[in-house]
Amino acid sequence: MNKLIVSPAPHVHSGNSIRKEMVSVLIALIPAYLVALYYFGVGAIIVSVTSVISCVIFEYLIQKFLIKGENTVSDYSAVLTGLLLSFNLPSNLPVWIVVIGALVAIGVGKMSFGGLGNNPFNPALVGRVFLLISFPVQMTSWPRPIAWNTAYLDAETSATALSALKEHLGNIPSLFDMFVGNMGGSMGEVSALALLLGFVYLLFKRTITWHIPVSILLTVFIMTGIFYLVNPQTYVSPIIHLLSGGLMLGAIFMATDFVTSPMTKTGMTIYGIGIGIITVVIRMFGSYPEGVSFAILIMNAFTPLINTYIKPKRFGEVRKNG
Repeated sequence: MNKLIVSPAPHVHSGNSIRKEMVSVLIALIPAYLVALYYFGVGAIIVSVTSVISCVIFEYLIQKFLIKGENTVSDYSAVLTGLLLSFNLPSNLPVWIVVIGALVAIGVGKMSFGGLGNNPFNPALVGRVFLLISFPVQMTSWPRPIAWNTAYLDAETSATALSALKEHLGNIPSLFDMFVGNMGGSMGEVSALALLLGFVYLLFKRTITWHIPVSILLTVFIMTGIFYLVNPQTYVSPIIHLLSGGLMLGAIFMATDFVTSPMTKTGMTIYGIGIGIITVVIRMFGSYPEGVSFAILIMNAFTPLINTYIKPKRFGEVRKNG
């Protein structure tokens, strides 16, 4: 008798494998990583390498000695989690804090639920938010972007664009600097141009669809645009909101995670709109200048509900009229 084997997500209906999908995302992250290397130099290398190696080691050890299941390190999902985690960190973060973030991302955000396909929340964001709450000073000390920076722990720091707006500090980078990445922030979030190049590549490879990123960005643009039109003296242009903080990184690479996002296109759109609304509410009225990470994790929790009530038409199903 043939056994029916039901495996957890992601379920890819093509000839692709999980490894190929992970590699596609890693390739799409190359432009943003090159920008990080250019502006943050040695710090970007240390943080990213530490994060990736730590995630791979923790996943291997947990699977070998705790779960005792099939090893999945070779599918590159741990490598991707490590790189995405580093993209959400300052490039001057001490190594020991990076290692703690990797442990939480893999051990708590992923392996505690049974590994890839079973985790309800994006592991890299779980690690990032844990570090933000546990080490708020270190996680909000942003190195000033300097071409081929050789400084690491003693790098000169500056406020991000969103922090400057929140605290009315002025000195907001120009739109061009924000577009190319010449501003403070997490090492992988600063260049909208590099992230958009990755987005185009993912669309070309059909690794993701446009529904989640576009619905997030459009929702943020419309909501912040309304605030700006009502009171331009208090609120800034919606273009600044699109180019600053982790919005681009979150919309393109974090919210589109295969496991933690909805399955249907309608569900993806609702999910993206929800992320956009929560992001704007936190940015405008919350104590944090940035809200993308929290918004994505909150909507991750609603993904099972969205999948339950918004389902594709079953094959052969006949809809009743009236």
